[in-house]
Amino acid sequence: MLCILAVSLLALSAVSTSTPTTHSTFPVVGAWYTGWHATEGFPLSSVSWGKYNTLYYSFVTPTSSVDSLSLDGSNGDLLPQFVSDAHSNGVAAHVAVGGWLGSVWFSSSIATSENRTAFVKTVAKFAHQYNVDGIQFDWEYPGRQGAGCNTINVNDTSNFLNFLQELRRNPVGANLTLSAAVSLAPFTGASGNPSADVSGFAQVFDYITLMNYDVWGSWSEHVGPNAPLNDTCASSTNQKGSAVSAIKAWTAAGMPVNKIVLGVASYGHSFSVSPSAAFESGTKTLAAYPAFNASKQPLGDVWDDTSSVDVCGVSHGPGGTFRFWGLMDDGFLTKEGTPADGIYYRYDECSQTPYVYNETSQVMISFDNTQSLAAKGKFIQETGLRGFTMWEAAGDYDDMLLDSISNAMEC
Repeated sequence: MLCILAVSLLALSAVSTSTPTTHSTFPVVGAWYTGWHATEGFPLSSVSWGKYNTLYYSFVTPTSSVDSLSLDGSNGDLLPQFVSDAHSNGVAAHVAVGGWLGSVWFSSSIATSENRTAFVKTVAKFAHQYNVDGIQFDWEYPGRQGAGCNTINVNDTSNFLNFLQELRRNPVGANLTLSAAVSLAPFTGASGNPSADVSGFAQVFDYITLMNYDVWGSWSEHVGPNAPLNDTCASSTNQKGSAVSAIKAWTAAGMPVNKIVLGVASYGHSFSVSPSAAFESGTKTLAAYPAFNASKQPLGDVWDDTSSVDVCGVSHGPGGTFRFWGLMDDGFLTKEGTPADGIYYRYDECSQTPYVYNETSQVMISFDNTQSLAAKGKFIQETGLRGFTMWEAAGDYDDMLLDSISNAMEC
């Protein structure tokens, strides 16, 4: 940890003296804790508290009323124990507000001056009530539609900044660590394009966390890396975003590199790929970016939904998500994290991500392993980023991914 701190302080010293002092300058070694998985195999007792300094309880959601926040669906009764356990272990306890299915009411909650003032009071009251150290806003996405039924306004980004500035003036908000989980491109401006100037957000956020995952999935034209570290070495048609391109975009818009945390994944996405597409012609070498059968989504691990109806009332089939431990449970990997017998494997040097393929079931999975997490840890150290946060703590197996990225961040 001392080495990580030295890296962070070096990055801070390189930033212009006009950059405001942040509320917290420690490197983030964090993960999201999903309350709904507490009863599905990952209780608070399973958290390796001593290996983190920040955990985010997920999710708290805005409602149609600016006067309330909801913990429905997130095992809200567990939040006080989460905060207590975190504090007793010297870990900062944050709550993540929003999420993919929890961003419906963000826009309307801050659309007017009156709503912003009321919502500031609501957020501050919640933080005080549960004695949390920080609030992370996971709005997916300001100025853009996410789940499909979100309230949305062309002025979302400017309204968001006004809200955050008012929250910082609140006595409770002034002492919170404020962060945001963000997409790979800067917040969308009123023009519909990524903002060219996010320096105002750099003034109010302690840091932002890049959601550098779900870059490729069942919605894509081809199989691709779930969480690419780099894509500048890929062909132009396969450049959908990466940690490298995201950091370039955010820093160019005015977010200091030492205020950027890298979001990393402990899971992967599955695809139905025929053998004729999976392999390079005449070989048993896995092909890059193969075509897949979008009408035949494989079922993921035991936590995957067979079917569900989302917050917008839309029915969905299997998500096809495999956590790192799920790849072991379903025979793709050994308990050591290596490819199991009969499983084909490819490591893409450009994106620094692995793939596995079962020719019998015709299932291909793009995921992250210890090698790819080590590459990201080294990248964090060399670039001077604030640290990392893993989605999610419950996806790892025996802390293999956590240890890999943490060790790589050390000198």
